[in-house]
Amino acid sequence: MNKLIIDVANEKIFLMIITNNNIYNITKENTKFNYEKLTLIINNFLNSNNLEIRDISTIYVNRGPGSFAGIRNSLSVVKAFNVSKKIDYYCFSFKDFMGEFDAKYENIPNLCDKFKIKKNLINPVYLS
Repeated sequence: MNKLIIDVANEKIFLMIITNNNIYNITKENTKFNYEKLTLIINNFLNSNNLEIRDISTIYVNRGPGSFAGIRNSLSVVKAFNVSKKIDYYCFSFKDFMGEFDAKYENIPNLCDKFKIKKNLINPVYLS
């Protein structure tokens, strides 16, 4: 069960893959050009770790607060993966985990379980 974490709400595009044995991550510049090619960035990241989108069982996407364009694009991409590949997703915010000392990306799947974050629910939080 491989998990993909996507965070495009902040200053950098951040991707993390959590496998049974390893954790991989990358960051990219958070630019309009990179928003437009987010699916390519994800695909290249997966390929560089000998994975394909079909190898991902669950996606966790940061719903904000943050950049409107980044959140909108990442949620659109994740929803497309859900519709086309039947990959479940969780939309989290680090605000959901207030007071947690272990609110790090690698702990997001466990924190979503602990805080009962609902699956396949989108509720974005944009900054003004």
